[in-house]
Amino acid sequence: MNTNTATPHRILVTGASGYVGGRLVPRLLEAGHEVVCLARSPRKLERREWARHPRVHIVRGDVGDAESVRAAATDCSSAYYLVHSMETAGSEYMERDRRLARTFAGAAADAGIRRIVYLGGLGELGDDLSDHLQSRREVERALAESGVPVTVLRAAMIIGSGSASFEILRYLVERLPVMITPRWVRTECQPIAIRDVLGYLTRALDLPDEAPNTFDIGGPDVRSYRDLMRIMADALSLPRRWILPVPVLTPRLSSLWIHLVTPLSKEIARPLAEGLRNRVVLRNDDAQRWMPQDLLSVREAIDLAVENVTSGRVESAWSDAGPIAGDPDWSGGTSFVDQRSLLVEADADTVFRAVCRIGGGNGWYAADWLWRIRGAMDQLVGGPGLRRGRRDPENIGFGDALDFWRVTGLERNQRLDLRAEMKVPGEALLSFELQEPTPEDRPKTSSATRLVQTARFLPRGLFGLLYWYAVLPLHGIVFKGMLNGIRTAAEADASRPEPAHSESAHP
Repeated sequence: MNTNTATPHRILVTGASGYVGGRLVPRLLEAGHEVVCLARSPRKLERREWARHPRVHIVRGDVGDAESVRAAATDCSSAYYLVHSMETAGSEYMERDRRLARTFAGAAADAGIRRIVYLGGLGELGDDLSDHLQSRREVERALAESGVPVTVLRAAMIIGSGSASFEILRYLVERLPVMITPRWVRTECQPIAIRDVLGYLTRALDLPDEAPNTFDIGGPDVRSYRDLMRIMADALSLPRRWILPVPVLTPRLSSLWIHLVTPLSKEIARPLAEGLRNRVVLRNDDAQRWMPQDLLSVREAIDLAVENVTSGRVESAWSDAGPIAGDPDWSGGTSFVDQRSLLVEADADTVFRAVCRIGGGNGWYAADWLWRIRGAMDQLVGGPGLRRGRRDPENIGFGDALDFWRVTGLERNQRLDLRAEMKVPGEALLSFELQEPTPEDRPKTSSATRLVQTARFLPRGLFGLLYWYAVLPLHGIVFKGMLNGIRTAAEADASRPEPAHSESAHP
């Protein structure tokens, strides 16, 4: 990408663990800038190759904490605000986004930030905007209240491997040869490739003072969503998809349908589905006049994204912005996810030892009878079942078998990754990650650890989908019980006094 390298800056980036932010940081480094990443959980950035760059500084903090923003923004000339809620709707989530933006902008002004760059949503202006787009407008206004000049880039659908919109489109087209869709499939939009979004974001740093404050950004093509589905089918080398629009599918029903067919939750799908009712096309060509660059067509953008997904080169994914840690094998939104976390009043070493005792004769901390039934079913179809047990009741190593799981990742006091070797119509992973408590945790003791448990499933065909939904009701029993059991065991170990040693034991 040909980025503007005229004036190197020290830049503050929020949302660096997210889809856009995770790709923006390396582009800023390529342009010669120094980057400060404000992150609530710095460990989420450890797997990013760019996190080890000498011009990257990762600072723990929250956009809603003025003190941490001021500290991170020291000596920075500009800041990117790439934070917004996607999993709720209504006035509560809009008010939260507005409050966070106002706090951040005020603290940035105190620290001497001279420009804030914000990526918002493109859509027609008026009172009938979706909650999702209305919230973006409110954030724009809240950022501007601080007096710091704000450059707003408004984008419609972003096409790139791993983006939420792209994954919805890909999964619907892959899995449904016949689609009964809402009327919004006829709505026009002007998608933009993630590569071109990053180009505009980097160029926005060096805009002159007389440039507009707001830019609509989009690719060269205006298409209906029905057109995009057909282009996607062609890019995936699939037969023509039959699309039947009906007037009865509301945004709520559409989000439930998206949740059923794709890995996105209905909470994330809802604001996306609501936004699709708005026509989203550029009102002018200001972006190209002030920040000229070659733009990819819709077909070029989709082809490039499909190629990256197929070859495993997904740089960042929609799921990265949440509590899910980046994992190259599962990025791109290609898996269903069941994630749970809780605070354990014990140090990381004690919690990790409790985690490592799962399986074999130790059991799975909860609902062992369900595990035994699943193991028996697995043996009946030729799988290992639970008969393999485990090598050692306390210690495990990379490659060890834990019943029908295999240890595929092991970082002491940090992470345990398991891959299922049972017979399933897809691939399954189970991971445990240990994190430092967040400011909201307020642990009762000085030794506390946040334990994040993530079950992921990559379905294979229709049977894979049916399998996931068949076992989903049991997750509340199995995975919630397991997590609570680990906490109980770890806290019991932590409260147990150290064994006393007599003098005779140490001659």
